[in-house]
Amino acid sequence: MMVFVTGGSGLIGSFLIPELLRQGYQVKAIYRGSIPAIAGTDQVQWIEGDILDPALLRDALVGVKYVFHCAGLVSYAPQDEELLKQVNIEGTANVVDACLETGSIKLCHVSSIAAVGRPKNTEVLTEKAKWDPAADLSAYASSKYLAELEVWRGVAEGLDAVVVNPSIILGPADWNRSSTQLFRYVYNERSFYTDGEANFVDVRDVVNAMLQLTFSEISGERFILNAERMSYKAFFEKAATCFEKKAPSRKVPPMLAEIVWRLEHARSWLTGRRPLITKDTARVARKTHFFSNDKIRKALGFEFRPVSESVSWVCQELQRQITGGRLQKAK
Repeated sequence: MMVFVTGGSGLIGSFLIPELLRQGYQVKAIYRGSIPAIAGTDQVQWIEGDILDPALLRDALVGVKYVFHCAGLVSYAPQDEELLKQVNIEGTANVVDACLETGSIKLCHVSSIAAVGRPKNTEVLTEKAKWDPAADLSAYASSKYLAELEVWRGVAEGLDAVVVNPSIILGPADWNRSSTQLFRYVYNERSFYTDGEANFVDVRDVVNAMLQLTFSEISGERFILNAERMSYKAFFEKAATCFEKKAPSRKVPPMLAEIVWRLEHARSWLTGRRPLITKDTARVARKTHFFSNDKIRKALGFEFRPVSESVSWVCQELQRQITGGRLQKAK
């Protein structure tokens, strides 16, 4: 049975594709630049292009039964606001339209907890949390929410689909991108940490949940994928222990964080470079919400790996890549 994957070179795709092959599925996947060096890549029918090309997507879905839409842009940089709209919203609309036109396809759309509403005075958030368009949310969060609306529009038109909302995904990938930068930060023995907390999930659990949901009778539902909440301080200390490095020890006061992101914004405006810290990242780092995983646990009897186990695994894998010369010691 044929499966199509977008975002095959990303963190989720690099674990999803080998598992699909292991389970006996035929895989088509879209890529840009160069074909990803992942397990089983020679067994994949790679298609060069991107999700902003509707004609390419329609052709790619011929003979496909399941689509895993993992492609997306994660950025909190102000310069990327229009690109976020194009990739996350327009790209998802193209995938949905191609699925509808092809027919008899089930779509698994990878969203984010950023697309889950944040009602005031609510610490535990579920899939039912209402989105407030007037809230002070990032362009990234808005793009993921509006991308989900494209999926629900498809469902209203007869599309068979499920949506997953993972928290910060932990996995051994390029540590110059996305959440893996947290490990690079610790490896390079940076000094500062914020007093906030974050929600984390193992990439292997994300892939497992996606497969179980997609190959089930469940449809028209969204599921939060989150293992647990952990403070940044505890996360950094755990990673530092695994790397045998010194953990960040200087807490950044909220007022200082507000000053820093403003300085970074000015530097970015003057130099044209992306800011290291933005208003959104500075404020997100102080949040303490917990995203409930009750729905998927009840629906599938699903259990998540502890975050401490995931951190140890990622550190070990990254250390192997460094030792083998496959990962540069970033500065």
